[in-house]
Amino acid sequence: MLGWTITEWQNAYRTGAQPAELLAALLTSLPSPDPAWISIIGQSALDARLTQLAAQLKAVNGDLTQLPLYGVPFAAKDNIDVAGLPTTAACPAFAYAPTRNATIIQRLLDAGAVVIGKTNLDQFATGLVGVRSPYGIPTNTINPEYVSGGSSSGSASVVARGMVPFSLGTDTAGSGRVPAGLNNIVGLKPTRGAFSNTGVVPACRTLDCVSVFATTNEDAVTVYDVAAALDLTDGLSRAIPDEAKSKSIPAKPRFGIPTKPEFYGDALAEQAFIAAIKQLEAQGATCVPVDFSIFDEVAALLYDGPWVAERYAAIQAFATAHEADIHPVVRDIIFKAKNFSAADAFNGMYKLADLKRLADALLAEFDALVVPTAPTHYKISELQAEPVRLNSNLGKYTNFVNLLDWSALAVPASMRADGLPFGITLIADAWQERALAVFAAQWHQSTGLKRGATGLALAPSKIASTAAPVDMIRVAVVGAHLRGMPLNHELTSRDAQFVLSTTSADNYLLYALANTTPPKPGLVRSDSGSAIKLELWDVPSATFGSFVAGVPAPLGIGSVTLADGSTVKGFICEPSGLAGARDITEFGGWAAYLASMNTTAKP
Repeated sequence: MLGWTITEWQNAYRTGAQPAELLAALLTSLPSPDPAWISIIGQSALDARLTQLAAQLKAVNGDLTQLPLYGVPFAAKDNIDVAGLPTTAACPAFAYAPTRNATIIQRLLDAGAVVIGKTNLDQFATGLVGVRSPYGIPTNTINPEYVSGGSSSGSASVVARGMVPFSLGTDTAGSGRVPAGLNNIVGLKPTRGAFSNTGVVPACRTLDCVSVFATTNEDAVTVYDVAAALDLTDGLSRAIPDEAKSKSIPAKPRFGIPTKPEFYGDALAEQAFIAAIKQLEAQGATCVPVDFSIFDEVAALLYDGPWVAERYAAIQAFATAHEADIHPVVRDIIFKAKNFSAADAFNGMYKLADLKRLADALLAEFDALVVPTAPTHYKISELQAEPVRLNSNLGKYTNFVNLLDWSALAVPASMRADGLPFGITLIADAWQERALAVFAAQWHQSTGLKRGATGLALAPSKIASTAAPVDMIRVAVVGAHLRGMPLNHELTSRDAQFVLSTTSADNYLLYALANTTPPKPGLVRSDSGSAIKLELWDVPSATFGSFVAGVPAPLGIGSVTLADGSTVKGFICEPSGLAGARDITEFGGWAAYLASMNTTAKP
């Protein structure tokens, strides 16, 4: 079970495995000591949760589809309340015993998930390095001489090593992204307020975002779909607007990239970013260099401006009485708040409003921005020698995002020549995090990278954007209309847009039809069957009718169920058309079948 994704945990339960067996084995397998963890549940706590889980399953009549995270283990950063485990924020003197779960924890438990422990962090979520904790230093999962990144260091570590399929971090200045980039995993930073912060120890409450770490974009989106909801107990919580559900990144996007990216002398990071941009362009993206200096002005407000006072406000009573108990680097940062007045805070708000107007105008020219997740890697020894300056360097491309109320997603890009991972981050306007994840899933697949530090391969992505854009109809194609196939022009000539490659649900059969020109397959729903590879295309409503009119019998356009349970329009086949057809379901898709035929035909 080491390295299992959410889907693999779900498949295990569908085929008869029991949570009691798997989760007990998981707890037994965890190494000890391990500085990534601050606390782990015991067997009695697990037994109590298993009793609750059994009741949940009974309440839905055993229908696992109604519990999308049934029996799936996860970890939470130790500034998020979990009833039964202490909340420390990596400060023993601050620790308390919460009697209620944070709202986001409860939502995940209601979906069937099982929290197995609390993870280490830079104290009070202040840092991007992962070395500011009395509970030890979680090292980089690829090379232990290097930092894991922070502040969500432990959360990234346990996911990258495959101990849990996902974990929760928090992100104020990049803490949900930098550790992802430095450990070869995905970091989803949602729009401010998408996840409730009730039960989360604040860093800067107006900027804080609970974030998701996973080894795949699919897992990150699964958690997002469960956790994102309006919470009336959190005054800063927000409901997802309806229009967000139809947002998508086009197949040939226009990206803004830094004109003069900063890597602080790290030539390998620079080479990796150049290679990533070339790969994006080879896949159809247009990458336009733009002046990023405005983002430096925004970022300066976070630590060099009055927003640092919000960090002090979050723990003011404790800090006043326990100054000596705070990590010295953290204390020096937070206590800078005493240098700012209320007037400074208002002037900072006015300046940010002006900068946001300009930044939004810049972003509007693009589908997203693409930046290095972290401009360089640092050894632990280097960080301890220069804790403030080097930490600031790591936030070069993250510090401004929450101030501007934008969404972001960190995704692996490559392994550098020295073996360290390099990642890019996609940044877009508010409420586009799911659209970013759909695009990033295809990108991640194209890199050929393994998942985290597990050495396990990525499976094809099964996520799709929740709906087609307005005035578009989403269509699943399985044969001659696929990219590179002879009838693909019937889509592109109608300005249809490729969305992504995915699979159907696992109850379809695929046939090679007889006497068709060009050769075509037929997709048939069945009580048995398999998942069939397909592509999703968004066809303009104005040209959809002419497209359907050109579909010859025995094919037609009906409804096709995808692997994520959603339904789209798609090619289906009449039963009468199967006379003389060959069942090719075993190949998993039309392209694989054609490839096998070409191989067979060779002398």
